[in-house]
Amino acid sequence: MLLIGSHVSFGSKEQLLGSVKEAISYGANSFMFYTGAPQNTKRCNIDYDLTLEARNLLYENNIELENIVVHAPYIINLANNEKKESYLFAIDFLKDEIKRAYALGSEKLVLHPGSFVNLDLDTGIKNIINALNEVLTPNQAVKICLETMAGKGTETCFKLEHIKRIIDGVKYPDKIMVCLDTCHLNDAGYDMGDFDSFLKEFDKIIGIDKIGCVHINDSKNEIGTHKDRHENIGFGTIGFDNLLKIIYDERLKNVPKILETPYVSLAGGKDRSYPPYKFEIDKIRNKKFNKNILENIRDYYKN
Repeated sequence: MLLIGSHVSFGSKEQLLGSVKEAISYGANSFMFYTGAPQNTKRCNIDYDLTLEARNLLYENNIELENIVVHAPYIINLANNEKKESYLFAIDFLKDEIKRAYALGSEKLVLHPGSFVNLDLDTGIKNIINALNEVLTPNQAVKICLETMAGKGTETCFKLEHIKRIIDGVKYPDKIMVCLDTCHLNDAGYDMGDFDSFLKEFDKIIGIDKIGCVHINDSKNEIGTHKDRHENIGFGTIGFDNLLKIIYDERLKNVPKILETPYVSLAGGKDRSYPPYKFEIDKIRNKKFNKNILENIRDYYKN
């Protein structure tokens, strides 16, 4: 069975219940959410009654808890320890996010590994290892999925070897998985048009069994530009057919695929924009590219 979904919201009013409702409205059987705004660490208390309602709704719609993914906020940066107070805060907050993910029923927490800023790459990777060794415990159920990055600025983990070093360096490597991001991989220099070769390389360096999640995004950029700009499915440089091959690769059939593509504005400008996920999931299931999908989305939300 194809596991396909998207990023959905998580508001303080309905929390996980609202996330499940949104995912169902898109025709998804998997989804990902932040437990608060990705740019800050403000978080509401988990409402366990709402969580129970959400779990019941998941059951009624045949969505497995194992296919729900939480994304840690961008503000967590484990690669830079120039300001000790900020570094320790990031570690403590990641511990809290693991607890929140577990309370909500998710066992996968996607994490941007971080940027080394004024340090160097090797030091940044060592800082990530040290931080994770403070965070990980031998009995925790939640796995941290390190996301493959585009290499923008001073980002770490734009090479598979960086992630391998982190996995090899932590005390509990069984608690670490990987989140592939197709846009990031393209922008980092990996050819998504030859995904078979990429997966063979990944398996040799890290192991396919470590893939816990895949972010499905087209890219506005040519391969190797290190820019990280997502595009709607089929409208970027990776292309619909290549993304479809990745989505339907048998080696990843049990791995959740999550769309993080841009919202579409009604007039194509800077006015209010709307999620494309219902339509993108539909064309992925039908395996047929619709060049008019952006217009279809605008017409749908106009009504």
